[in-house]
Amino acid sequence: MTAHPDPDALLVFARKDVLTRISAWLDHLGEERRLADKTLVAYELDLEQFLRFLTGHLGGAPSLADIKDLRPADYRAFLAYRRANGVQSRSLARSLAGIRSFLKFLERRGEVNAAASDAVRPPRPAKSLPKPVPVKEARDIVGGDFGLESAPWIEARNTAVLTLLYGCGLRISEALSLTGRTAPTPETRTIRITGKGGKERIVPTLPVVGEAVEAYLKLCPYVVSADGPLFLGARGGPLNPRMIQLAMEKLRGALGLPDSATPHALRHSFATHLLSGGGDLRTIQELMGHANLSSTQIYTEIDSVQLLNAYDKAHPRK
Repeated sequence: MTAHPDPDALLVFARKDVLTRISAWLDHLGEERRLADKTLVAYELDLEQFLRFLTGHLGGAPSLADIKDLRPADYRAFLAYRRANGVQSRSLARSLAGIRSFLKFLERRGEVNAAASDAVRPPRPAKSLPKPVPVKEARDIVGGDFGLESAPWIEARNTAVLTLLYGCGLRISEALSLTGRTAPTPETRTIRITGKGGKERIVPTLPVVGEAVEAYLKLCPYVVSADGPLFLGARGGPLNPRMIQLAMEKLRGALGLPDSATPHALRHSFATHLLSGGGDLRTIQELMGHANLSSTQIYTEIDSVQLLNAYDKAHPRK
């Protein structure tokens, strides 16, 4: 049975004609659309918050006619009210989704027009900053022989891939797209990478990157063909990126690193450490293969945060 709102509890926030329709809506969600109980509870609570707001906003418990007459400004006022009470963008977007679900249900019954709520753009969740790995830990990740794999060649392979991520700022997919022909050597100075959207870029390589790849190739028990994948799996086929993610999980355990230390975090570390070392944004944008400079500028925020954290920890007057 689908849980219904308590009429006595909600009567001060909505008229009976609204309450009966909320019950029908919840029945529809639970019995016909098979939504989980937790989702139903969340939608019900979001709608209750909206009705509470409307009671104050309109000067009394709303009826179906009141809801029918709501304008986009009323929905924006609700979001602003919730924002002022400390509700974050993700929760606001979910609240609006719950309200829209109820209105769409009423619209299908021919009782309201949901266009007013559709005209309100949901808040965008704030972007969380990438979490780069500190310099020392990044060096440990790409420079240690931890004996975590069953075969030395697999450990050498994992190290080579991770070195490409940190040393060249590659995505996993870009590293695994390399072939025997395009494999960097200790003498290689640049490699050509095809990134997102088929966009090509030239990436400088350090000797240590070529050395890591060379060490892997010497130990690899399979033949790496010129046109075949550079990195191979345990059975000789193309390497699955999941294997690199699992290797990183083992390294996190060995080094005591947080869950945020992922293979992709090494790419973030590449950009952040270059910026800290004096690299300019335009150069880093090209190296990362970002289509827009705004994607690269997020690393200036990381650098500022790290600077402030270091200041807070080290300043004698803290």
